[in-house]
Amino acid sequence: MNWPAATGLFRPLAEAFVIASRTGPQSIPMTRDQAGVLAAIASSAIGGIAGGATRFVIHATDPVTLGVFRFGTGFLILLPLALMMKSRWPRGRDWIAVALLGILFFFAFSVLFNLAYSYTTAARGALTLSTMPLTTMLVGAALGVEKITSRKCAGVLIALAGVFFALILGLADAPAGAWRGELVMLAATLCMSLYNVRSRPFIARSDPLTFLTAGMGAAALCLLVWALAIGGFAAAGHFDPSQWLAVAYLGVIGSAGAFILWVFALSRTSPTKTAVTITVNPVFASIVGAIAIGEGIGLNLIVGLAAVVAGIWIATT
Repeated sequence: MNWPAATGLFRPLAEAFVIASRTGPQSIPMTRDQAGVLAAIASSAIGGIAGGATRFVIHATDPVTLGVFRFGTGFLILLPLALMMKSRWPRGRDWIAVALLGILFFFAFSVLFNLAYSYTTAARGALTLSTMPLTTMLVGAALGVEKITSRKCAGVLIALAGVFFALILGLADAPAGAWRGELVMLAATLCMSLYNVRSRPFIARSDPLTFLTAGMGAAALCLLVWALAIGGFAAAGHFDPSQWLAVAYLGVIGSAGAFILWVFALSRTSPTKTAVTITVNPVFASIVGAIAIGEGIGLNLIVGLAAVVAGIWIATT
């Protein structure tokens, strides 16, 4: 297993995001919508690597305790940043909504996400998660947040078709009972879709950083109480160095880094345009699975990735 090599996938992604985000005399200015989509793509790629990391370490711990490590660490990183930047915090009753949204996402989604990977592979779990653009579009339409257009539908379907093609050859090697993991991941996907649709007005009234910090802190507290109740931290004494490295990635990059980008994206573009980028997730999860866990990939992944890129472009332009 080579988890350290898998984490190297993040470096070129981060460099590309920084370069693309620069706005100088010789650069091409980006619209708010384009900046949001780029941030969402980067976040989804980081999330794919996080899926592989979760699959790598989940059998050494439990879904709740791993959630504490991931989002507790993220909160401890974000809180000082929010205080130093003197960002605008939620006010009045918004605190209740922000805390509940945080619990929905960083608590409910986190536990379901981690639990899913205890049953199924990185590729299958990420493939199920990639249905989120469809669920977000349906939830958004049901709540009257945004309209479903034929172009959005076409982009989402093409991207999803690319994901299925990229991973179909590996699905035959699924572990016994993997269907349980897919069902759990579908429930997690619904939690994330609701969060995507409901978050934007609260982000607008406060600040992306403080919105994220407050929600993550509320969820981390719930996770901590549960983990202490079940004695979950005892297993951490048996982590080997590679497992600690995976946990560190989940907390620092897969939590603080990924979700700063995700909330920034939600503040700049529509929930569906943000959600459609999740189709990048299974591609990166499969790469991590190949490097760290030994799952095979081939030409199908490259062709599938091209379809994913095409789908994102159609849905977001």
